[in-house]
Amino acid sequence: MSATALPSPASHLPAAADTDQYKHKYLIAIAVTLAAVLELIDTSIVNVAIPHMMGNLGATVDEITWVSVGYIVANVIVIPMSGWLSAYFGRTRYLTGSILLFVVASFFCGESTSLGMLVTWRVIQGIGGGALLSTAQSTLFEAFPPSEIAIGQAMFGIGVMVGPTIGPTLGGWITDNFNWPWIFYINVPLGILAAIMVASYVRDSEHQEKATTIDGTGIALLTVCIGSLQWMLERGERYDWFESRFIVTLAVVAATSGLLLIWRELTIEEPIINFRVLKSRQLAVGVTFATALGLSLYGGIFVLPIFLQQLHGLSASQTGFLMLPSALASAFVMATMSRMRGRIDARYTITVGSFGFLLSMWLMSRLTLASGADDIYWPLILRGLALGLIFVPLSNAAMADVPSRDLAQATGMFNLMRQLGGSMGIATMATLLGRFTAGQRAILTEHVGATDPATLERVSLLTKGAMAHGAPYLQAKSQAIAMLSQQVGVQASVIAFSKIYLLNGILLVSALPLLLIWRTGKARGAAGPVH
Repeated sequence: MSATALPSPASHLPAAADTDQYKHKYLIAIAVTLAAVLELIDTSIVNVAIPHMMGNLGATVDEITWVSVGYIVANVIVIPMSGWLSAYFGRTRYLTGSILLFVVASFFCGESTSLGMLVTWRVIQGIGGGALLSTAQSTLFEAFPPSEIAIGQAMFGIGVMVGPTIGPTLGGWITDNFNWPWIFYINVPLGILAAIMVASYVRDSEHQEKATTIDGTGIALLTVCIGSLQWMLERGERYDWFESRFIVTLAVVAATSGLLLIWRELTIEEPIINFRVLKSRQLAVGVTFATALGLSLYGGIFVLPIFLQQLHGLSASQTGFLMLPSALASAFVMATMSRMRGRIDARYTITVGSFGFLLSMWLMSRLTLASGADDIYWPLILRGLALGLIFVPLSNAAMADVPSRDLAQATGMFNLMRQLGGSMGIATMATLLGRFTAGQRAILTEHVGATDPATLERVSLLTKGAMAHGAPYLQAKSQAIAMLSQQVGVQASVIAFSKIYLLNGILLVSALPLLLIWRTGKARGAAGPVH
């Protein structure tokens, strides 16, 4: 491979200076985690402001969805390229430049006066944000000494868990108290702070190798593959999946370009995505499990607000505040796990966490319309504790034997698959939610017949209630039948949500046999020397 090693900024210093290379580790962790949190928040913060955007920009529902889709597609395309881009431009320049691009795009998103302008800047914002996840994580692996790597990963993990949770809450509060452009303006001061800290304290990797050529064909294939796949996942439910020729075309394009991409990257000397890193059994298993984690986690995050807002009548802000303790529970466990690095095999903690997640989903599956805040609160706390047991051990053990020069590529692959798993989870759960609801409604309707005594009694009571409020008999009976139909629909939805929660838990536990393939459950640095 034709490559030149990036110069070490401290290569000319005495060996004694090595003791000072980690002195800014916490400042680096704060800077890159802040940047990653901004990127994650912007994935979901716009959702609650979409009705306001539609009114101000004169956009339809189909048109306004590009505000979210454009950002996510651009983001997911850049994530697997971030390792190569970091090596090509230098980690400090690339990460600082990406944050500044994200900040500039955020400002112009807020200044947008048309839908086209907003979507354009959201795509640019997504391009800038793509570096902020994987580059942040790979930076933290080198910013901390081997004995404290788990602390840095815990800080990053807290951001990954908290970001998607507080996005809708923060977006709802800002939109209610200010206006939708401020959901973008808030990124400007925080992003500038993160960029200054990154430029001041983050240094280029001593191990990463800089490519001397640009794989233009690989970039094009990656863009077509990920773009088509993400677009298919975002629009599949709306177009009834493979009943639509458009969705079938996207699937064929994604599969074909994906196969060509893999062949291309495995046959050239300087690939844009180094699939060879998956020769590591640890990483291959970790990436696959991360996909399952993303599918279960984001699928649950997607359906829970719908359940709370549509069936329990909570606002976006109330929903966010109800979910926040779960994120705080994750943060607590991650901080604890970082102190226990190397003492417990990751395979044990991930297994316990996965069954804890299943238990929390089982408790959620028992929720009804009569459930109170406590019935929802504690299962969410348990979910947060369980996820805290999974994330840090998983990421640390997955990178256990990845060479330092490949860390950026490995973390890019890890984050890409977790994000794609999340997209698949959202698409799958949205589809299943609709189908489960329709199926349960059909089953319940079979027991609500014109000759069923219980049904007749219920209609009679509802009719009398409507007449008591002044409605004529025929109108009252019509209202009673409509109310009964609505009650059947609501009950069908409750049963459908119950099935979705349980399915999420089962999916994660089903991935546990993968851990048997791991060579070790120890964290990076504790599993032996890594070069």
